[in-house]
Amino acid sequence: GIFTITEILPGDVASMMMGRDATEKNLAKIREDLGLDRPPHVRYIEWIGNAAQGDLGVSLYNKQPIAPLVGRRLQHSAILAVVAFLVAVPTAVMSGIFAGVRPDTKVDRLMGLVGLVGISLPEFVTGLLLIILLSSTLHLLPSSSIILPGTTPLSRPEILIMPILTITAVLFAYIMRMTRANVIEVMQTHYVRTAILKGLSMRQVIFRHVVPNAMLPTITVVASNVGWMLGGLIIVETVFAYPGLGSQLLAAIQTRDVPLLQSLTLLIAATYAISNLVADLSYAAL
Repeated sequence: GIFTITEILPGDVASMMMGRDATEKNLAKIREDLGLDRPPHVRYIEWIGNAAQGDLGVSLYNKQPIAPLVGRRLQHSAILAVVAFLVAVPTAVMSGIFAGVRPDTKVDRLMGLVGLVGISLPEFVTGLLLIILLSSTLHLLPSSSIILPGTTPLSRPEILIMPILTITAVLFAYIMRMTRANVIEVMQTHYVRTAILKGLSMRQVIFRHVVPNAMLPTITVVASNVGWMLGGLIIVETVFAYPGLGSQLLAAIQTRDVPLLQSLTLLIAATYAISNLVADLSYAAL
């Protein structure tokens, strides 16, 4: 699908490389050098065959092997995604359980308000607000998350704080609201009432009977967000100039770098598949 769409769209990597200086003769020469003069189906079958053997090919625009390019960006996105996941998911789940056990209280209404704000604000708005507050006004954090050559995000952990807060705001809202709704629903079931009438403590009722069953739909939301955190953070990475897979995916689209675009899409699709497999295994465990 990705290959077909890029073939249909006007322009190719040769025209992007030449820009305004493009002439038919120069474009023909570059397309011949890059192998773009071959039939589309031949190029696609060749890429599929090489990818099946672990060879992702060479970036047409950067003229570099794709595996190292993607590997460096994957490390950056993985660090951001893992830290955001470890912050957002436990916080959202515990908040949802707390609000669901005590519906219609002040705490529940506060959680609902926070969830509505988190869902309503797009990522770029949340990111810009954090930049204005924490960087421009309070001067606590750098306004961008640029990674200098030869360094890693962990060498300057302060550059991760605002992107993580932006991601957490979105994840917290969805997961918290889902967990709260599921806990309220499970609390009204007959087996929970039976457990309470048998004299079990509320702690045992919640963590042995309510939470395992209420978490099933929540796991689906968490699993779907794993792939988004790895490759769908284009807006967050653009706002903070963070060099991850999302910004690389956007660059591949803009330059029509089809091999790089296909490799990134394959990686993100594999992440979705693995996260859904883990979700299915978690269903059985719960």
